[in-house]
Amino acid sequence: MNNEEPDIFALYELMFYSRRFEEMVQELWDKGKIFGEMHMSLGEEAINAGVISHLVEGDAIALDHRGTSPLIMRGINPKKLLLELLGHPNGLCRGNGGHMHLFSKEHLVASSGIVGASGPAAVGFALASKYKKKQNIAIAFFGEGAANQSMMLSSLNLASAWNLPVLFVCKDNDVSITTPSKEVTGGNLTERAKSFGINGIELNGLDVEFVWQKCASIIDNMRKTMSPFFIVAKCIHKEGHLLGDSILRAQRSTIKESIERTGPLLKSLTRLKGASILKRGASIAKIMSLITKIGDQLKKRNDPLVLAKNKLKKNNEKLELIESKVNNQIETLIFDVMKTIEGDE
Repeated sequence: MNNEEPDIFALYELMFYSRRFEEMVQELWDKGKIFGEMHMSLGEEAINAGVISHLVEGDAIALDHRGTSPLIMRGINPKKLLLELLGHPNGLCRGNGGHMHLFSKEHLVASSGIVGASGPAAVGFALASKYKKKQNIAIAFFGEGAANQSMMLSSLNLASAWNLPVLFVCKDNDVSITTPSKEVTGGNLTERAKSFGINGIELNGLDVEFVWQKCASIIDNMRKTMSPFFIVAKCIHKEGHLLGDSILRAQRSTIKESIERTGPLLKSLTRLKGASILKRGASIAKIMSLITKIGDQLKKRNDPLVLAKNKLKKNNEKLELIESKVNNQIETLIFDVMKTIEGDE
């Protein structure tokens, strides 16, 4: 898709397929078919599509614990990926990787649940490319919380010192699990990258067309100079840090959650030992403020798919064809996967 202008319909199709795939995964998780934690890429689709659509054969991707969407967009077999999430031996990693620790040698893609691990992995990919004298680049996807990990800082240092073609993509939703990121991150992240000698920009990661256009020139220049670059892309997480996120539950079901938690909160406020009443009250106010902030982020106007769809409404017929095609593909996929599982029983 490396034309001068983005094909917004093709980008939307990538995003919509990713969204429908993950919504299907969410349904399976809710039904208990998928066990353990599940971190979704819902809300990051514009960043993933805007970056990955510029990649060519030989480019590599190092992912964090939200790897489902990028894997789908990079061309990983969706049946193998879904079977992997279900722990099936025919999965991408024979059912051993779950949703966080995935690898595809064919696609040069690796993910890890270790916070900040995408930095060293991407540096390794880029170093290999440089030794082979190829014009390929490596992408490191990570959240803003991971930007404070020492291994990420070491990765920035090595990418600069060795002039390696790593595109660092920091997906920033302003919340590090349940902590406002500004409370644990000093300074500006793009300025931090510049202190290592790496140019960087901050952009709106909700607008896929904007992300695509910015990355077009950035990645083209990286292939010429074989040097690193740093992006901070603002985004949202529609399902919070992970499925079942307690803050998101409180935001969506305020009355129900309040009833369940009022007793323990009142008990904590009236305990004789511990912090002062003022400090306890301030802590509760801080939690309420975070719930409100996340709720505002998740309003419809901030959904990258809604933003992309609004640009395509003039050609509603083509839009409906894309969505119908993807919905049929997802239905066929889930039927095929369930048939495979039932055949093993």
